[in-house]
Amino acid sequence: MAVVLSVSGSPSRTSRTTRLLRHVDARLAGRGHEVVPFEVRSLPAEALLAGDTSHPEIAAALELFAAADGVVIGTPVYKAAYSGLLKTLLDVLPQYALAGKAVLPLATGGSTAHVLAVDYALRPVLSSMGAGHITQGWFVLDRHITVREDGTTTIERETDVLLTPVVDGFARALEQRVEPALAR
Repeated sequence: MAVVLSVSGSPSRTSRTTRLLRHVDARLAGRGHEVVPFEVRSLPAEALLAGDTSHPEIAAALELFAAADGVVIGTPVYKAAYSGLLKTLLDVLPQYALAGKAVLPLATGGSTAHVLAVDYALRPVLSSMGAGHITQGWFVLDRHITVREDGTTTIERETDVLLTPVVDGFARALEQRVEPALAR
């Protein structure tokens, strides 16, 4: 099926955003898609901040975006916007890095006051990068993502029920984009 790049824009090692993404990744993999998890925080800070696209790790990240049919972008919300770490990566990517790709924006945060960050902060920048189809995004409260003692993650049932059609919509958008390409 499709290759999905699952990008975590969280600077935290214990990120609820990343845990939410891995939950979504499992759903997409269950539908037959190849999911490539990617954490922006794994990139070398100096090369990322300098926009050094010749650095091997930055160049590899650019190749991941180029090879993907779809991209899931997850970010914690800070001060009513997506993370600075994610912003730095998006600035390094070519202007139309998302052209022809289906994109699913996801955000996590501590308060429902940040719910509009997906549509008013993240969606416009994804659109400016040429995203072929930005599906309905979703915001999840941090408290609805629980880390158990054994290290596994639980998404609150009601949140998971509401998230399911969002992920399914993205999967359908991916499948519609990939099927015509396979027919050629």
